[in-house]
Amino acid sequence: MTRKPPVDDVNDDNPDVREPKRWAAGIPGVAVSLNRGVQQMGAARTARTLRLLNQREGFDCPGCAWPEPQGHRKLAEFCENGAKAVAEEATRRRVGPEFFAEHSVAELAGRTDHWLGQQGRITHPVLLRPGATHYEPVDWATAFEVIAGKLRGLSTPDEAAFYTSGRTSNEAAFLYQLMVRSFGTNNLPDCSNMCHESSGAALAETTGIGKGSVTLADLTIADLIVVVGQNPGTNHPRMLSALEEAKGAGAKIVAVNPLPEAGLLRFKNPQNARGLLGRGTELADEFLQIRLGGDQALFQAIGHLLLAWEDEAPGTVVDRDFVDTRSEGFAEYAEHLRGLDWARVERATGLDRAEIEGVARMFAESERTIVCWAMGITQHKHSVPTIREIANVVLLRGMIGKPGAGLCPVRGHSNVQGDRTMGIWEKMPEKFLAALEEEFGVDVPREPGLDTVGAIRAMRGGKVRAFFAVGGNFVAAAPDTEVTEAAMRSCELTVQVSTKLNRSHVVHGETALILPVRGRTERDLQAGGEQFVTVEDSMSVVHRSRGRLEPASDQLLSEVGVVCGLALALFGPEHPVPWAELAGDYDLIREHIARVVPGCEDYNARVRLPDGFVLPNAPRDSREFTGTRDDKAVFTANPLTVLEVPEGRLLLQTLRSHDQYNTTIYGLDDRYRGIKDARRVVLVNPDDLTGLGLADGAIVDLVGEWPDDPTGRVERRAERFRVVSYPTARGCAAAYFPEANAVVPLDSTADQSNTPTSKSIVVRLEVSAHNHV
Repeated sequence: MTRKPPVDDVNDDNPDVREPKRWAAGIPGVAVSLNRGVQQMGAARTARTLRLLNQREGFDCPGCAWPEPQGHRKLAEFCENGAKAVAEEATRRRVGPEFFAEHSVAELAGRTDHWLGQQGRITHPVLLRPGATHYEPVDWATAFEVIAGKLRGLSTPDEAAFYTSGRTSNEAAFLYQLMVRSFGTNNLPDCSNMCHESSGAALAETTGIGKGSVTLADLTIADLIVVVGQNPGTNHPRMLSALEEAKGAGAKIVAVNPLPEAGLLRFKNPQNARGLLGRGTELADEFLQIRLGGDQALFQAIGHLLLAWEDEAPGTVVDRDFVDTRSEGFAEYAEHLRGLDWARVERATGLDRAEIEGVARMFAESERTIVCWAMGITQHKHSVPTIREIANVVLLRGMIGKPGAGLCPVRGHSNVQGDRTMGIWEKMPEKFLAALEEEFGVDVPREPGLDTVGAIRAMRGGKVRAFFAVGGNFVAAAPDTEVTEAAMRSCELTVQVSTKLNRSHVVHGETALILPVRGRTERDLQAGGEQFVTVEDSMSVVHRSRGRLEPASDQLLSEVGVVCGLALALFGPEHPVPWAELAGDYDLIREHIARVVPGCEDYNARVRLPDGFVLPNAPRDSREFTGTRDDKAVFTANPLTVLEVPEGRLLLQTLRSHDQYNTTIYGLDDRYRGIKDARRVVLVNPDDLTGLGLADGAIVDLVGEWPDDPTGRVERRAERFRVVSYPTARGCAAAYFPEANAVVPLDSTADQSNTPTSKSIVVRLEVSAHNHV
């Protein structure tokens, strides 16, 4: 299949390509933040809104899940991409009934994600009837009855899938999973399935909890911070401030990435004079430009060296007390690594032994080590074994459950971790499900449900006929674009709970609805008065978020209101759950959360503390590992995976530009990588271009190759990408998602976590039959 690019109002033919930046933020970051705010909101609204972002009495950033500091907060507690996210949500642009009357769905489907998102906030619920060409406005009662009628008409509740994005509040997420389970299914795919599911799977196995074990304060006192497969300059920019503080306190920082990322090289902090006017702070002491997928081999090699040095000087490298009293499996792990094949390590990583030994020595000498990672690690077939290897190295040095040390998966979306805590998971444990039944007097199913990939497969096979999404842009976020779009179009019903237009609104089922909701920046006035919601950041801090702007339309409901309204239509007023009461007073929801969700006791009081509260984490808090099979940390012996690429092919990863967050495209520039006014580009090492006989600037098709596809579809093609000569690791290439998702096979997933392998796609570059991008 071929994925052709849609039409946009921007000409991609001649992008302005410059040298990549060697530093991040500074004055340009401030200027872009303010300009985007003024363009979308106006000057006064920008000033009013940004001063409340990530403040105690304000609202949580709708972008990433990086935590706020406990105690003192800066006047500007946000980054450039956070400012962009707020500008997009608080924009004065509107998409009302007249917009849908003017634009057919077919016309909108021909537009890019960027164009769709720039039209503004959706103001009214709209319905696309079977065979209709345009969405039409409907009242909420009609919308809910249409959905409820379709759901009640299914042969079984398992013919429906209920998706959730990471922006959903804890209150909405808790009620959503309660509604879905009351309906009778555990089909709760969510965005975690496509990003950090591998982290949760590996950490639950090795430490007993699928979350990280560090706090923000730990980063500032660490001796060594290793940032692997992550680009904080674009994806979590406020992390750079924490790294700068750590650097000032004497920490060493190692960056491991196939691309040189500007933020990890030098940070010009816009909140101080050195950052605005000076050179800023050099962050990475070492940069290992690793080959895609080579991180497992790297950490096996580091473990191998640490063990060898321990043999030479017993008691100086391995934390024997921790290993002997609090772990299991160490002997098998050590024996496995003694036979490490260094030739395979060098082939897998693209690094030489001296580079690896230098970093391993830093691990050996550090007393407080933190390893951070993101989707560069989690989206490979061998992602779970890779994270096990990271855990192995941290465990053998005893770097968990002590200040300044631990494991740190840096999650993306703002409440993705909170959603999971609140029960958004297709296989919640029995203890949680039993607590739901006892609390509400409802029966909930026990059969595990569908994750994201499973839901698409089920739609493809006709086993799921209804799809409901709270937030996100499922079609753009999912792999294998042609397959995902065909699966969505095969549904009898698709429903999107959204704030703005996106691709999922124009790739729809037979009947489709868009239900517009209030954003995090907006006031939430209900029968019980003005409400606030809560979220959980990536370091397990639960805190309040209260919007202050007037809603974009008087027709908008809150996410809680949408869930409760649909539940009332679906179950009727006699249902054991008091949906109408919960919709009017979120304190009532939190009282239920306190009795059902572990660690959330006295929830209403604790979230009203100035900085909220931190959820318990046994490995971090007490060096206990109660979730593992023997209540000990677990070392694992993992076969080494080396990604082999045929001659004339490259290993492709999909990634974000600096002008986007997840699937939301803020603009068309990737400032740090030197790309302006373009998205259909593929970054390739200049030596690889020479070997492939391609010129810088050539127009190529990306042709994904996967001979193991069980469907027999070996190739996937995304047309017309401009080649950009770029200092990537040899043999590796990169292109932006969602444009390159077309070449990610649906059925190529990580072992154990079932996450799409978006960071290790074998492709060939074919000169395009078309002359223009």
